[in-house]
Amino acid sequence: MHSSEEHAPNPEAADVEGLGIYNEDGAVRSDYLAHIGAAIADRDTLELRRDVGRLHQSELGDLLEALLPDQRRALVELMGDQFDFSALTEVDEAIRLDIVENLPNAQIAQAVQELDSDDAVYILEDLDQEDQDEILAQLPFTERIRLRRSLSYPEETAGRRMQTEFAAVPPFWTVGQTIDYMREEQNLPDRFAQIFVIDPSFRLVGAVDLDRLLRTKRAVRIEDIMHETRHAIPATMDQEEAAREFEQYDLLSAAVVDENDRLVGVLTIDDVVDVIQQEAEEDILRMGGVGDEELSDSILQTSRSRVPWLLVNLVTAFLAASVIGLFDATIEQIVALAVLMPIVAGMGGNAGSQTMTVTVRALATRDLDIYNAGRIIRRELAVGSINGVIFALLVGSVAAFWFASPTIGGIIAAAMIINLFVAALAGILIPLVLDRFGADPAVSSAVFVTAVTDVVGFFAFLGLAAWWFGII
Repeated sequence: MHSSEEHAPNPEAADVEGLGIYNEDGAVRSDYLAHIGAAIADRDTLELRRDVGRLHQSELGDLLEALLPDQRRALVELMGDQFDFSALTEVDEAIRLDIVENLPNAQIAQAVQELDSDDAVYILEDLDQEDQDEILAQLPFTERIRLRRSLSYPEETAGRRMQTEFAAVPPFWTVGQTIDYMREEQNLPDRFAQIFVIDPSFRLVGAVDLDRLLRTKRAVRIEDIMHETRHAIPATMDQEEAAREFEQYDLLSAAVVDENDRLVGVLTIDDVVDVIQQEAEEDILRMGGVGDEELSDSILQTSRSRVPWLLVNLVTAFLAASVIGLFDATIEQIVALAVLMPIVAGMGGNAGSQTMTVTVRALATRDLDIYNAGRIIRRELAVGSINGVIFALLVGSVAAFWFASPTIGGIIAAAMIINLFVAALAGILIPLVLDRFGADPAVSSAVFVTAVTDVVGFFAFLGLAAWWFGII
């Protein structure tokens, strides 16, 4: 093992450090990665602590994700007590667990004490209950109680995301007392924009913005300048609902209260930005039928997460194939139908996906509800009809010229109008119905919309052809 004194200053390290860690595409630079990898291989603690210790937590998170698993674990070991554990809130869950599970609980407990409570909960919530209990048992009593309370709330609620460090004073204090309290109290958060006002039972009665406080004379009482907290967040509120409150009312922070309206924490805008990004990623993944998959997942984990919806897709594919089987005699006599029918189904699927995407997003943001659903449905049906006519004329003309048959062109044009109309209807009604019955439309809609457009497209096109040519 090399000691840190054995390494002379590396002139290349200064060049690597001066350029930052990202290339022009926003990825970790390959030369920086090679430099850190070499330092890890040499177990050069001094160089690692100098080059890695200066990184922001988000930069360190990107570096951890770019390293190989063995390098990642070795880096954390070599950094020792200078490793910034808040970086673990910036990485995939699989990477976070891989690092934490290879550390002794005593080291995790020591690191947790130096983190904000929301970051500590983010790290602890993925651990086994036994490890959680062992780590919490090593913390000071007050901190242990705060973290246990946060962990007791359901996942993806405001209570899990809140910070339990906050500034709170009674209404009878003066501005001067409050300012002195902020200067002297050691357990306040590093950054905050509001001071909350509470009664003796810790019930929230109001808040004072820091700019108002600093513009007021010291002798003025807090109750004279406080305002009501109109947007207190229940601790059990879903984190996505809480983020919507921030978005609607342009909040920088909000009090979090329990079922008795007692102040238990504060939700800040940086946490809400993370929630918005997390929820958006989840919706995108679910619409693709891949659940909570992450890039760091193993091959088996990735395969297991994708199989269920692929099986559902397989069933719907057989359903569409059975419709084609009903018209095998028609296809045998008119080969052009086999060439053209994927066009009808494909256009319907794409049109349905467009409507479905808009609908799912509108449901997620609560822009679509029972009061405006009728108007939106009529709009989408009108759009589907207009697009159906446009592409019916285009595809019908091409098909008629291609196969020298105006009849074939007319059949596919009619089928196109029918399928794009149905696609618009399915694209909005299926998410609405799923949402009405408590299912997540982002997860389930795509499979069913595709099934409907395939079945209707094949049936309309082949059915019209069989009817027109008398082949039943």
